[in-house]
Amino acid sequence: MTAAATELLDYDQVIADFDPVMGLEVHVELGTVTKMFCGCPTTFGADPNTQVCPVCIGLPGALPVANLKAIESAIRIGLALNCSIRPSSVFARKNYFYPDQPKNYQISQYDEPIAYEGYLEVLLPDGTPWRVEIERAHMEEDTGKSLHVGGSGRIQGASHSLLDYNRAGVPLVEIVTKPIVGAGERAPEVARAYVTALRDLLKALEVSDVRMDQGSMRCDANVSLMRKGAAQFGTRTETKNVNSLKSVEIAVRHEMRRQAAILEAGGEIVQETRHFHEEDGTTAAGRRKETAEDYRYFPEPDLPPVQPDPSWIKELGTTLPEMPWVRRARIQEEWGVSDEVMRDLVNVGAVDLIIETVEAGASPEAARGWWVSFLAQQANTRAVELAELSISPAQVATVIGLVDGGKLTNKLAQQVVVAVLDGEGEPEQIVADRGLEVVRDDSALQKAVDEALAANPDIADKIRGGKVQAAGKIVGDVMKATRGQADPARVKELVIAACQ
Repeated sequence: MTAAATELLDYDQVIADFDPVMGLEVHVELGTVTKMFCGCPTTFGADPNTQVCPVCIGLPGALPVANLKAIESAIRIGLALNCSIRPSSVFARKNYFYPDQPKNYQISQYDEPIAYEGYLEVLLPDGTPWRVEIERAHMEEDTGKSLHVGGSGRIQGASHSLLDYNRAGVPLVEIVTKPIVGAGERAPEVARAYVTALRDLLKALEVSDVRMDQGSMRCDANVSLMRKGAAQFGTRTETKNVNSLKSVEIAVRHEMRRQAAILEAGGEIVQETRHFHEEDGTTAAGRRKETAEDYRYFPEPDLPPVQPDPSWIKELGTTLPEMPWVRRARIQEEWGVSDEVMRDLVNVGAVDLIIETVEAGASPEAARGWWVSFLAQQANTRAVELAELSISPAQVATVIGLVDGGKLTNKLAQQVVVAVLDGEGEPEQIVADRGLEVVRDDSALQKAVDEALAANPDIADKIRGGKVQAAGKIVGDVMKATRGQADPARVKELVIAACQ
């Protein structure tokens, strides 16, 4: 590869010379109590290798049994994505050696997936609609996890690797798009909008917690470029396991610029998997990408075909919730906000969080204020998506209730929210442990006011002379003396009364 090919081409030049083609594969861990083919629990964060059995670690003679709840979830996902449900779908063995796949094959679905030929309508940040065609949604099992010790945390440079098979066998649904063409310069936006809409849909279905930060939803972004006017797709790369909405957009944009630089320098794109680096938004080569033939698919001999009763499929269709975009339109009308405001709320990922906060007891105005201001700032500072903050809508509603009830000022409430984000516990317990509740004892406040006035006789004289605005200095001193636990309005009343 030439030196020039290692650089990134200017994005405007990429769009001038090439048409991008994308294919997005989203893996969703289902929120079932047990694994896909055995009775092991699926609890996240358990001690390594404590949720395993002969089936999920592939011991000889151990036979799989399909999880009915996982099949139900897969059908509901397919229906929500406007897919057809196959009358008879088959599990297959996908053969490959990888250390965290203990059987050396993965039970998946190949040519007969449970759901196929669907679509999802999404909105781009400016409100432009875009239909993403769905090729298939199929069931499979997750792999275990490798921990590379030493070096950068990747296998290169590691001193040794450890394997945790707790995740091996956790139920997955993989949702695969058809090639997304014609997006041009908006391809990265389309990718992010699609994954965002899909996450919202899956959350509404309650089939997964869709925690991208914990790996329960992951996106593999396939990207290729073809020169303007060409008829054939270019060679694709697959950036694996991208785990945030923002990163999906960044990864697609980076691959477009990287591939274009190689092609403009006369090089060729290698069909391979690539790793996304969160710290700088770049990708790095992984392994050469296999074709379907390399996996030597064949029907899983230990599992019968999945043949859901048509009446059951019809019944599951009646369980689909109000779709997120329909819900948002209804909520927008109830809140009385403009299309522009609603679009901004959608773009920052705040709508459903605000809705859930309101459902937990907060007013729409207060909920919007907290999520789009202070909490959005916290998300930016912590470099996470708003929905990935370690605070629930119910906890935000509790904080708002404490403010509305006069137990906290807004500044004290911000301290409580930060403590929740830092893992210190529930809001009310934090208030009690830190002694943050607003001081309501007038005698204590009066003492602090008198001390502040005595320390600032010139300010006191100004207030007595009718310059009420000078009371701000005394109020500030009292707030400092009470560690922000006084009600500023009440303090001001006491200051003015003391100077009359």
